[in-house]
Formats: sequence, structure tokens, C-alpha cells
Amino acid sequence: MNTQDLIPVLLLTLLSLSLIAGAATILLIMHWRRKRPLMAAAPVLDPETFDQLTRCSFVHRPHAWVAVRSRNLPAVQAALGLSNPRPCTCFQGLTGELRLFITPPLHGWILITGSGLPDPAEDVDISFRFLMDLSRKLGHVQFFSATPALNHHSWVRAENGRVIRAYCWAGRTLWNQGVKTQAEIDLGMKCFQYCECPSVALFNAVDFEASNTERVPLLASAWSIDPAAIDEHTLEVTSGIAGEPPRLY
Repeated sequence: MNTQDLIPVLLLTLLSLSLIAGAATILLIMHWRRKRPLMAAAPVLDPETFDQLTRCSFVHRPHAWVAVRSRNLPAVQAALGLSNPRPCTCFQGLTGELRLFITPPLHGWILITGSGLPDPAEDVDISFRFLMDLSRKLGHVQFFSATPALNHHSWVRAENGRVIRAYCWAGRTLWNQGVKTQAEIDLGMKCFQYCECPSVALFNAVDFEASNTERVPLLASAWSIDPAAIDEHTLEVTSGIAGEPPRLY
């Protein structure tokens, strides 16, 4: 094919590309016009309103916490042996990101949370000694933990250094002590003895683990207080004490 024969082919190709580009442009314009009313109707939030919505959507429930039946914050601080104490708002403290945080009295309870709390899933004996020591010093002490990613869960109730009820699951039963409480029965929480495995014929093991984990806050509400139930205003205007554990438990 000579050069003269190629010219009409090239012209037709260029014309075809131009028509395709034009059609695509028209389709994009039509699509944009259909979306434009929706975009115009979308409200523009000022920074203050956006901050309020963000705060309201945040759930202030740490993955683990201790509830002490007390109104004596200095006594709880002394029992913990908190080092480097400093004031901290409940809004920040209840995120669970601090090493230890103690709330002021809330409905007759003082909460302790933070990454410095012993984890029963890692060492149940250390958790036992820690909670019994607190209970001997402070009286009525409760512990709750729920890790949705792993479905590990624990709840403990102790008085004056004695376990009233305790259950801890981390892929197997690590701690089961005391008589199952009425609140656990009412919530349908399933507990197993040591070395006992969930029966696949009765129910799915994963469903049992997830169900227990999800109901830990409900059990906390029945026994004492759920941190996520504390109202937003209280979180922002009240302060507790943050600090470091004095030593490794």
C-alpha cells in the first residue's frame, strides 16, 4: 500500500477517535449534571459540628477494665501504687490507650483501665494475684475484658480477697470459679469447665465465643457499670488520674 492509499485510512481513524472522545465527554457531562443536585444538597459541616459528630460516634469502652465499689479515689490510687500520677479527662482516659487511668466516682463505682492492666489471656495467675490484692485492700472488685478480634472474654467478681465468680476464655477455659450468677444465666452466657470443649453438634463454637464477647458489657451493666454508658457530658467535664503501674505484676 502506497502513501496516497494510507491517507484516507488515517483520516478515518482520526475521525473515529474524535467521535469516540466526543461521545465520552457528553456522557461525563450528563453524569455530572445528574449528580450535581445531590452534591448541592449535601450539607457542609462547620468544624465544631464535625468535631461533635466525631466525638459522639466514639465508643468509650476499653477492651478491659476494673470496677471498684468505692467513692474514695485516693484509696484506689494508693491500692494500685500508681506512679507519676497526673490529672486526665475521662474522655481521654477511657480510650484505654494510657498505661493506667482511674476515674472519679461514677454512680458509686470507680473504674480502672489502661494497657497496664494484667491480661488473663496472657497469664491468668498474674491477673488472679492482681485482683485478689486489690480486693483485699478495697473490698468489692470486678474485672471485665472483651477482645472482639479474638473473641477472648473474662469476667471476675471478688470481695475482700475472695473470688465470688470468675470466668475466662481464650480459645479454652482458663479460669472458671464460683457459681454462675443469675445475670449470666439471664444473658445466656455459656461457660465451660476446664478441658471441656464446645460441642459442634449443639452450636457453632465461633458463635458461642462471639456471643459471650458481645454480652460482656451487658453483664457489666448488670453487675456494676458499663464504661460506654457514661454520658458524653460527664466524660468531658470530669477528670481522673493517669499514671504508670509501679512494677510488672
